[in-house]
Amino acid sequence: MTQPSDLPYRPCVGVVLINATGRIFAGQRKDSDSPAWQMPQGGIDEGEKPRAAALRELWEETGVTADLVEFVGKTDDWVTYDLPPELLGKVWGGKYKGQRQKWFLFRYKGQDDQVNIDTAHPEFSTWKWIGAEEMVASIVPFKRAVYEEVVRSFRGHLTP
Repeated sequence: MTQPSDLPYRPCVGVVLINATGRIFAGQRKDSDSPAWQMPQGGIDEGEKPRAAALRELWEETGVTADLVEFVGKTDDWVTYDLPPELLGKVWGGKYKGQRQKWFLFRYKGQDDQVNIDTAHPEFSTWKWIGAEEMVASIVPFKRAVYEEVVRSFRGHLTP
């Protein structure tokens, strides 16, 4: 039997999308009964570069296209998290113990009405711009350390 510790991490990207005042895009997860806000994120396809994956995930989850954002930065290292025991074997076909993420910071140059979360495969039921502390407080507990690290990495660009 495979032990969780023997499983690999799923390669993934995350996007910190900020508006002109440094507030962060937060989406309410559609598949959660309780408040579960998060930033856009998702897997890297085979042969895909992380930055291209970040722009694809941003578009797939928010309708925001690459021409509406300006690249600001990325995390130097990959950030990992482990799934809690109750989710192991239930997500991603049971093939991964968690995710290994590269995070990208993009400044949004568009208007709020250009954000469209009603996508082909919607992930969010609603969205809003929030400060960094509220973003960290709003994420599910098992991802909180990742969000704290990401906020630290981009602190100078974010509204508290």
